[in-house]
Amino acid sequence: MGNDFARQLTAISHDIRRQVGVLADRRGDVQHVMVGDARAIELPDWGRLRAGRGRLRGLRCVHTHLADEGLSRDDLTDLAVLRLDAMVSIAVLEDGLPGLAHTAFLAPANDDDRATELLEPRHPAQLDTDFAVYIRDLENELARATGAHEIAGSERALLVSVSSGRDRETLDIHLEELKELARTAGVEIAGTITQNRNKPDPKTVVGAGKLSDLVIRCFQQNIELVIFDQDLEPGQARNLADRMELRVIDRTQLILDIFAQRATTADGKLQVELAQLRYRMPRLAQRADLSLSRLAGGIGGRGPGESRLESDRRRVRERIARLEKDLKRLAAQRQGRRQRRGRREVPVLSIVGYTNAGKSTLLRALTQSEVFVEDKLFATLDPVSRRLRFPRDREVIITDTVGFIRDLPPDLMTAFRATLEEMRDAGLLIHVVDATAADFERRMAAVRTVLDDIGLNEKPELLVFNQIDRLPEGEGAALAHRHGGVAVSALRGQGLIELLQAAEHVLWGDQSEAEIGHSLTDDYAAEGS
Repeated sequence: MGNDFARQLTAISHDIRRQVGVLADRRGDVQHVMVGDARAIELPDWGRLRAGRGRLRGLRCVHTHLADEGLSRDDLTDLAVLRLDAMVSIAVLEDGLPGLAHTAFLAPANDDDRATELLEPRHPAQLDTDFAVYIRDLENELARATGAHEIAGSERALLVSVSSGRDRETLDIHLEELKELARTAGVEIAGTITQNRNKPDPKTVVGAGKLSDLVIRCFQQNIELVIFDQDLEPGQARNLADRMELRVIDRTQLILDIFAQRATTADGKLQVELAQLRYRMPRLAQRADLSLSRLAGGIGGRGPGESRLESDRRRVRERIARLEKDLKRLAAQRQGRRQRRGRREVPVLSIVGYTNAGKSTLLRALTQSEVFVEDKLFATLDPVSRRLRFPRDREVIITDTVGFIRDLPPDLMTAFRATLEEMRDAGLLIHVVDATAADFERRMAAVRTVLDDIGLNEKPELLVFNQIDRLPEGEGAALAHRHGGVAVSALRGQGLIELLQAAEHVLWGDQSEAEIGHSLTDDYAAEGS
């Protein structure tokens, strides 16, 4: 853009007392003309025009300001959100001639966390920046970063949490849990962004400034997935995906993705697919909507394929109806098995607790059987049952269940159906708590909230504080004593005798400590505390 063109823009702007501007491509050809009001100018709706991965849009915006205020916050936000090559504002002097030109580019990744590169304000006649060379070098740098991430092979994501009235400690705890969920799903975490607002923005959750920061971070670090800790309304998800030109999912969709990875039985897979379809039903838009393609594939898109998600609502409803019919049939089979077990009068113990509290490790330690154990959230999705023998030829069925988590959405409860059925038959709930968790009381409350929601709050509960081997000596026992529970280390075999004594007392109420101690295996006797 030469000085003559700048003079034409400022002269027009001066005459009509409005901001005017153009979008020019890399050859300098004007692609779009814009007329705003005295304070702002509105850029066009891009429709289906998208910038390539790791690339800018190939357009620069040059527009006027009626006062010499430089680049506004809106200018820098548009530069980021629209991934423009450059944003240039030219001051309109009192005589209509051009004043200083302010120029900004998006910055590549840097140690100073700079979002933009600002040139020194200059008169348009003195602008000697070679835009073509500058943009070529910037995109080459982005391409190198993109290549490095592709070699690594992991899906890179930015995590976002918007708090409303939460204290900093609670916000940090929630963000750490989101990180664990992302790692469990196989995501490489590229960074986190937080914002404290009185209430989320109804259109984009975060404010305009934070949205600009998000886009710039994703642009600089070659990120294609953004995960929100808050559940997104369908409109918010679409707006974010359209504004950021990225895949955007929320915490619920992330958990559903983990469930899709973890489900191993036919029953479990059907439950997860049903939960996913129910969750995504309100998010289904017209077949041509690109936001659907962002939902399918990758983290948050496992289970039903893209073609199914892009089918119309009637076909999705038909699929949901078929799944519900199949699950009712499987539920009837489970009911028959439970009735046969009930006729034998075998008591049921259900191990419940927050996800990754050590429930499966405890089941393996108590029954000395092979049970899948992994230090990840939701390592167990399908219920696992084992027999456990007590003295006097008594035995129980002890069941490991899927872990609970805070703020569990109602739609997700569908994927817990088999677990919930087992828990309803339980004579005792063994509530496992990670004694090392800084927020263990909050986790206990979250589990009890879920139990209350599903009508199991009246079941007898035995609190078991696990992982005491990771606490200073005596601290685990003191913690259990304060809460009326039992302290154990499932990994080390500590406290298991006391746990079984307490469980037996609830179930039968007539067993002596000596009898149960003699009935345990030599391994328990050697390893128990």
